[in-house]
Amino acid sequence: MHKKSRAGTSGPSGRGKQRRVKRPKDQNEDLDKIHGKEPETIIRQLRSRLAQALAKIEELQAHAETDFLLGILNRRGFERELKRSVAYIRRYGASGALIVLDVDRLKPINDTFGHAAGDEVLKAVAAELLRQTRASDVIARLGGDEFVLLLWNLTAEDAAAKAAALEQAIDQLSFEFDGRKVNAGASSGVALLDPQSDAARQLQEADHAMYRRKLQRRNETDR
Repeated sequence: MHKKSRAGTSGPSGRGKQRRVKRPKDQNEDLDKIHGKEPETIIRQLRSRLAQALAKIEELQAHAETDFLLGILNRRGFERELKRSVAYIRRYGASGALIVLDVDRLKPINDTFGHAAGDEVLKAVAAELLRQTRASDVIARLGGDEFVLLLWNLTAEDAAAKAAALEQAIDQLSFEFDGRKVNAGASSGVALLDPQSDAARQLQEADHAMYRRKLQRRNETDR
């Protein structure tokens, strides 16, 4: 005596109830739109949709790599650009320099006048950096009060002179909050890029040089 198969199960022969897989509504609509059309038309439509999807991905990536306050690259975006630039330098024997800048006295400004005042200082610093550099150079905010620049084709002397000029330009920025005049200032550190450079190591070197410079400026102010 054979046992009856349970309802809804399929044996080796494939009998029994088959569960229908429901496609999402938008997928059904897309298939309806291309059903019955010529292959060339279908391919053209699919290519158009692929191009739109790729453009959207590129847009989302740009948002993810941009500092929302200043409209320049953030750390993630800069690290990608730095790796790409170092690869170019290695391949073609080019050169460049990293300048890390830290805005002085931003914390006291935030604490005394509020973060809106601090944001105004950061925007002014970013605008000054853009004004002082070329379109081929890369500018980013690493986070907080720290900026970084990647400058092409500079000697050690050129890079040091450029860092000093940037410090001077930012030192001369003046702000007025609650009727009081305020200056911020900046401290810089330099590291050179050549075909033997490691991206992370050079960025760290520039950062350490910036902190040494910050301490030096603080000691000069305390005299």
